[in-house]
Amino acid sequence: MTTYDDRASLADLTSTVERVRRSVESVIEGKPEVVRLALTVLLAEGHLLIEDVPGVGKTMLAKTLAKSIDCSVQRIQFTPDLLPSDITGVSIYDQQRREFEFKPGAIFAQIVIGDEINRASPKTQSALLESMEERQVTIDGTTYTLPSPFMVVATQNPVEMEGTYPLPEAQRDRFMARVSVGYPSPEAELQMLDVHGGVSPLDDLTSVAHSHEIVKLIEAVREVYVAEPVKRYVVNLVSATRTHPDLRLGASPRATLHLLRAVKAAAALAGRDYVLPDDVQALAAPVLAHRLLPTAQAQLNRRSAEQVVGEILQRTPVPAAHARGEMPPGAGIRSF
Repeated sequence: MTTYDDRASLADLTSTVERVRRSVESVIEGKPEVVRLALTVLLAEGHLLIEDVPGVGKTMLAKTLAKSIDCSVQRIQFTPDLLPSDITGVSIYDQQRREFEFKPGAIFAQIVIGDEINRASPKTQSALLESMEERQVTIDGTTYTLPSPFMVVATQNPVEMEGTYPLPEAQRDRFMARVSVGYPSPEAELQMLDVHGGVSPLDDLTSVAHSHEIVKLIEAVREVYVAEPVKRYVVNLVSATRTHPDLRLGASPRATLHLLRAVKAAAALAGRDYVLPDDVQALAAPVLAHRLLPTAQAQLNRRSAEQVVGEILQRTPVPAAHARGEMPPGAGIRSF
């Protein structure tokens, strides 16, 4: 049970996250918005999907985040011949003891790196569904609880590339947010040659935060205040995706919960213990777009899901300033 003295303040959160952010950015140069989104998903108890072409640092980002936090880490290289039991574990018969013994799979870690997740078959991908949603694994009728914090950071190549399977809708819906790393700027790429040209920067990277600190910060993020008009704004945005003519599949109620948790984490990272509509607008596309399926006509017109979310943001009324329920100045420095 968490006592008042054990709870983290926003000052503690800002200090700890700043250390982690600096650690990650010492390896991932020129991508502060990508690093910030990864930290937001971590504190919101979500999972992150990193999608981009090979060689832009998807796996490096995941490994750097994992190494910056003192917690257990497992990496799964997804291939077409990977089996579900390779992820979840398997029961093996012990002849000496004459009983079955469970051998945990790679999913039993606090941060799980799923590399090139869409190169495995849908059957293997489905092995992650229970663990990502319920933070547990059921094998042979026995349920095993996963450690806390628990986060899956998966990378995937664009579906147009050879040897990839599209992620099932149920799998995509488990990821709180999707981000693309993108190519670095010429200045960042030049700096990368100096930093990465000789040795890997991961070799000298040390953890700057403990797992129990992250757990306390997650508990603090849960207490961030969201006014009723802002909640309704979140619901209206998600509901609009279900009736938009360019979409054949809108966002699920799980997406509504994920968006709410994400904006609470974003507010906390900004030093506030209350959410603003600006937080919702900033995270709407990363949280919602990967769950949406455009119609065939929208695809012919080259209308992306991100463009549709941007249009919905423009059309959905924003709560008035007096209705946001904002906390008074200075409220963001108290302890929860």
